[in-house]
Amino acid sequence: MHTLIVTAHPDPGSLTHAIAQTIAESLTASTPQYTAELADLTAEGFDPRFNLADHQLFLKQSPPPADVAAEQRRLDRADALVLVYPIYWWSFPALLKGWIDRVFAQGWAYQDNNDGKVTKKLQRLQVHLVAIGGADQGTYQRHGYGAAMNTQIDHGIFDYCGAPVRSSTVLLPSEGDYARAHLETAQAIGASIFASQS
Repeated sequence: MHTLIVTAHPDPGSLTHAIAQTIAESLTASTPQYTAELADLTAEGFDPRFNLADHQLFLKQSPPPADVAAEQRRLDRADALVLVYPIYWWSFPALLKGWIDRVFAQGWAYQDNNDGKVTKKLQRLQVHLVAIGGADQGTYQRHGYGAAMNTQIDHGIFDYCGAPVRSSTVLLPSEGDYARAHLETAQAIGASIFASQS
């Protein structure tokens, strides 16, 4: 069983990257046949800009651009996708959103049919979301940010493609050493990714 762990944070020394690494280590330590690949979109230089070639792919007028096809192949090898990201303006960083905009394309992630219905093509890919925020739980609850992110990301993106969101975790500051607590949560997430299939 193979997991692709995707991050989008400009600082390789960030808590975001440490959480992603901890998830990978915990996952692979739990069962020897489990494998994990870390994809650092910043370090890899992924271009998030939806361009004319992407638009032509959406219109079914051309094949995917080479960089998009490479990402789709990487996802095709994965049984699970874990997105680890800082919360920017109550959503993904632009780099990660652009990766989704371009890679989760018409014909690969979903198919618009002539009868107006959508074929969801990613039922095989289980998704785990790990967001790291700077505000506290009370702020999220007062303003409904958690529900808004769930609607936008869990439902609006992954349900549309049929990819089941198995866990959606928001890590927020709390009393004491919250970074250590977040890394402990990351360890538990990694160990549980394929727990139901062991």
